[in-house]
Amino acid sequence: MAHEHITLEQRARGALMGAYIGDALALGPHWYYDLDALRHDYSSWITDYTAPRPDRYHGGLKAGQSSQAGYILDLLTQSLVDRDGYDEADFCRRLDQDLFPQLDGTPMHGPGGYTSQSIRETWRLRIREHRPWGQVSGLADTTEAAERTLVLAIRYAHQPAELARQISANTALTQHDATVMAMTVAYGCVLGSLVRGEPLDTQTSARLMALVRDGALPFHSVTSTGEQVPPPGPEAPRHAGQFPSPDALLTASCVLQAATDPDIRIEPAWKASLVYGMPCAVYHQFPAAYYLAGRFQGDFESAVLHAVNGGGQNQARAMLTGALAGAIGGIQAIPDRFLSGLEHSDHRLAWAEQLARQAFNERVEN
Repeated sequence: MAHEHITLEQRARGALMGAYIGDALALGPHWYYDLDALRHDYSSWITDYTAPRPDRYHGGLKAGQSSQAGYILDLLTQSLVDRDGYDEADFCRRLDQDLFPQLDGTPMHGPGGYTSQSIRETWRLRIREHRPWGQVSGLADTTEAAERTLVLAIRYAHQPAELARQISANTALTQHDATVMAMTVAYGCVLGSLVRGEPLDTQTSARLMALVRDGALPFHSVTSTGEQVPPPGPEAPRHAGQFPSPDALLTASCVLQAATDPDIRIEPAWKASLVYGMPCAVYHQFPAAYYLAGRFQGDFESAVLHAVNGGGQNQARAMLTGALAGAIGGIQAIPDRFLSGLEHSDHRLAWAEQLARQAFNERVEN
């Protein structure tokens, strides 16, 4: 499906607002692994923002507010807007001054009502052990970094090499597992391609692999796209900063092939959470997000609501799906009630417009 009629500015705004909306939609029904309990507490189909129950992970917050993932996304987005690009020192300063003083190292404390494992570990190493940035990351296998670096994918959509470099660097602040980093960068590459106006389809991975062969993306490839046979001549040596295989880039099109194959049906679509897995790890979350965004091309509402209603770690699933679906359909594909019901919607929309302008200027310059 082509989306040439949707402008870069609309796709960028849709991607960022889609992420915020997905996060907030799952605030109430977050982390229900018992789907019967989810339906009992929130009805058979969640259609809008809901308030968390007092005894749940985000108890005390109101419908339309954000989790800590949305709060951290705010910090990185505002840094990008203020600095006209990614400034690692500025972002780290914001974490030190704005986020960390509100934490105490326990899960159920801090803005958004819950603090993730990787942020707790980073806080401990940074605050209690006084380690410098660059020495405070952990091994959590979640999408925590992807939930903020998606804004870097939007900002640097027309600079794939810079996109990968900046997402790698920002991910390394809190997570250093190589597989997590590869899958996080790959998700950013897919999102960036959508902001550029490329479709999410069975050729997405081939287009990204072409950038690998051109040296723009830091993935090592020993096979040629399509035939999957070794290329002629000696294998190129790996270099520092290069991920060992391109498999994380290949995931999107493999999932899209399943989503568009008439013989493969997940019905209802929310059961993608059961097929790909309900837990928090990257290898559960990214495939489900690709599936839902790819299946509901241009239908933002269906994509994010199926992500939310799938239970488990539905907040990450909806946030990642929302960014993809927002980039595909543009800001105009997002229902007004999701924008009006989101806390801080006006200034987030203003950031999105400024971010889109930066991305457009990069396209013109390059």
